[in-house]
Order: sequence, then structure tokens, then C-alpha cells
Amino acid sequence: MNAEQAVEQAYRDEWSRLLALLVTRLRRFDLAEDSLQDAFEAAARVWPADGVPARPAAWLFTAAHRRALDRIRREAADARRLPLLITEPAEVVEEIPDERLRLLFACCHPALKPEARAALMLRFVAGLTTAEIARLFVVSEPTMAARLTRAKAKMAVAGIPLRKPSAEDLPERLDVVLKVIYLVFTEGYRATAGPSLVRPELAGEAIRLGYLTGQLLPEEPKIAALLALMVLQHARRDARVDADGALVLLPDQDRGRWHRDEIARGLALLDVLEAAPMPGEYHLQALIAAEHAKPPPTDWPRIARLYAELERRTGSPVVRLNRAVAIAESGSPEAGLALLDGLKLGGHLLPAVRAELLTRLGRSSEAVEAFDQALALARTEPERAHLRRRLDVVTKESGL
Repeated sequence: MNAEQAVEQAYRDEWSRLLALLVTRLRRFDLAEDSLQDAFEAAARVWPADGVPARPAAWLFTAAHRRALDRIRREAADARRLPLLITEPAEVVEEIPDERLRLLFACCHPALKPEARAALMLRFVAGLTTAEIARLFVVSEPTMAARLTRAKAKMAVAGIPLRKPSAEDLPERLDVVLKVIYLVFTEGYRATAGPSLVRPELAGEAIRLGYLTGQLLPEEPKIAALLALMVLQHARRDARVDADGALVLLPDQDRGRWHRDEIARGLALLDVLEAAPMPGEYHLQALIAAEHAKPPPTDWPRIARLYAELERRTGSPVVRLNRAVAIAESGSPEAGLALLDGLKLGGHLLPAVRAELLTRLGRSSEAVEAFDQALALARTEPERAHLRRRLDVVTKESGL
């Protein structure tokens, strides 16, 4: 691995952990973020000449911390007047076993607006870029940058503590924490943009945060349900793209590449939830993932029923889209296509699904038009390549 690759890997693997640690030490989001960015820029200059250090993360933290201290010294007079985030003594903060988890709960403080909480967590705990967060929330990058700036200022002014919340605080904050953990996983499971469809290190980080959250609330069924969902989906990561990074659809995946130990772990988590009086949203999604994990033939009618219940609970257009696919796979592409009428959903997935259902119904010219729409909206190269292949097949077979 050359120096440039080492810097890139360190950014992927260590950014969020180092940032959370710096925020805890420095008590200022802006200073922590700027100093860490400076450290990575320094690594890009120094490592090619001096070699990659034996402990890249330690090198980066030391460099960032020194830059932060230098800046504090230069701004000493002003820094004394800046509101600082409140931290607890070391013996107290050790109750939470990871700096990112401690920061995660701080970012979901009720003093912040819900959209600000989620954006802060994705930026400072998961390490997503502002552009990636903007795509997840379907807003412009400048809008998201302004939202993050306001949220950081609010945290400082409000004096929000970087500590484990009290037992009374946990239930109020848990739903937001779980939502953001799943957003992080979703970006890792299926990237919103870029050269790669799958970002397994990001999905793995979300699962790790889920387990750490479970240590705080070991009897909470929502956490177990989300973990089951993520573990079952993540177990298929190696089969979802081929050696060239091309998209491989579920029916065509090599099940021998699935991680059977992880599937067993996810199913065991579901078994624990059998006694739950009313399955929640994560539980329903985990049950769907479990059906896909079973040996063929897939029980598509059961999946369609689960999606119908999930849609009733959430009203989500994404759930409606998946329900339409399940109904089509159950043998009724006409009914599946009808479910898409009037559906409002950004991105390429809606026209892509419409294109496939129109193809099954022999409406090739409409399918080609829908494939063209999907291609114009797809953001990752593996998805664009898949859509181009499907468009070529439909065009040739129909003689269009």
C-alpha cells in the first residue's frame, strides 16, 4: 500500500473515531474538525516522503491535537470567551465504551431540532461528508452545510454535555439514535453516490454502534430488531457486487458467499423478539430480510404482506416501492405497477422498477423510456452500468 492509499484508508477507517475523540478533548466542534482536516492534509504531504507511520491513527491524532493547541494559543484571548461543550471527569465518561457513542447521545439532545440532531450525528459520529448527508436528506449541499453550522453553534451555546444520558433521558433520545444508526447503515449498504455501490466499512460501523447502544439498554426490543435487520442485510455484502464491482441482483447472487454465521446471528436476534406483542418497524423489516436469507423458493406473498403492514405503519413511498416489487414477484406485475401510480419518490429506483415491470408486461417502448429516466438519476457507477445493460437487453429483444 502506497502513502496515498494509506491516507485514503485512514480517512475511511479512522475519521469518525478521531473526530469524536478530538471533540471530547477540545470541547469545540469547529476546532476539532478543522484540526483533523489539517492533519490529513499534512499526512498527504509527509507520508510519501517519510513513509507511512506504524500507527497511522496515532500519528493523525497527535498532529491534529498539536494543531488545535497551536490555534488555541494563538486565539487565547478569544477562546476564553467562547462557549465550550461540557465534559465530565474521565471516571464518569468511561461508562460509555466508545467516544463516538458518547458523542452520538450528545448530538441527539432534545435542545436541538430533530433534523439538526440527525445531521450532526451523521457528520461527527459516522464521518459522512456534508454532500453525502445532503443526499440522504434530499437537500442541497449549501443548505446542509448551513444546517450543520447552526447545529454546532446551538450545541456550544446550550452547553450540551458530552456524557451518558440519564436513564430518564434514554427513551426520549433512543428513536433518534436508532434512526441515525440505520441511516449510516443504509449509506454503507447502498451508497447514494460514487464509484462503489457498497461501503462495507460504514455498514459495519453502524452495526458496531448498534451493539454498543444495546449495551446501554440490553432489554430494549427496538435495538435488537434493528441489529437483526442490519446483520441479516450485511451478511450478503460480498455477493452483492462481482469482482469488478458490478451490481448483482438478489436472485443472481452466489449464496455461497453469504456470511452464514452472521445470518444465524440475525435469526437468533429475531427469535428473542418472538414474544414481542406488536412488531415495530425495524422488526418488520428484519422479518423481510430473514425471508430473503432463507433457501429458495422465496415466500414472496409473505414478504408482500409484511410490506403492506409496514406501509400501513409508515406511509413510506420507499416501502410502497418494495411492496410493488414483492407483489410483482408473487406473480402479478400488473398489480405491482398499479401500486406505483402517483408515487412520489426521488432518485432512480422508482423509474428503474417501473421499467422492469413494464418489460415483464411487454410494454417495451415505455420500459425504454423509464430506463432512460433511471439512468439520468442514478448516482453510482455500478447502478448506471446495470441500467445500461438492462436497457441494451430490452432494446435488442424488442427491436426498438
